[in-house]
Amino acid sequence: MEREELLLKLRERIVAFAASRLQRDVAEDLAQEVLMLLEEKYPQVTQLDELLPLSFKIMRFKITGVRRKAARHGEHTQVSVDDIQLPDSCQDPAMDMERKQILERLEQALARLGDRCKELYRLKLEGRTFPEIQKIMGVRSINTIYTWDFRCRKQLLEWMSGSWETKK
Repeated sequence: MEREELLLKLRERIVAFAASRLQRDVAEDLAQEVLMLLEEKYPQVTQLDELLPLSFKIMRFKITGVRRKAARHGEHTQVSVDDIQLPDSCQDPAMDMERKQILERLEQALARLGDRCKELYRLKLEGRTFPEIQKIMGVRSINTIYTWDFRCRKQLLEWMSGSWETKK
């Protein structure tokens, strides 16, 4: 019975020590682990003046382990779900309509482009660089590709009514 009373008093001190460094629920869990470890591995230690420093030493190792685990899992940088502002997932009908109109105007303008401009845009959309486009299209000077790109964009913008946005 004396050992149980001693462990209860020790538990209070261990929990207080851990709670000063961690959350209360985590501190209680770690205190329980420390007490189990003392029972399993150190049954020969019976005096409070020996148990207290030993239990604090074990607790410090446990706290360090919890902190390392939290750092590994990225828990120390997590943001509460309540603090995150999520965008409104509802579509704005006006924005949808405006986007649809812009896409229609773009499709009409692209259909009017010449074959060279269409090929140039196709290659650009594939992620090709200007030097790669120069080789594919068999042009001697890269400046020619820059000029074609400028002229195609200028023509496309004119056919889009001089603006990428809808006219108001």
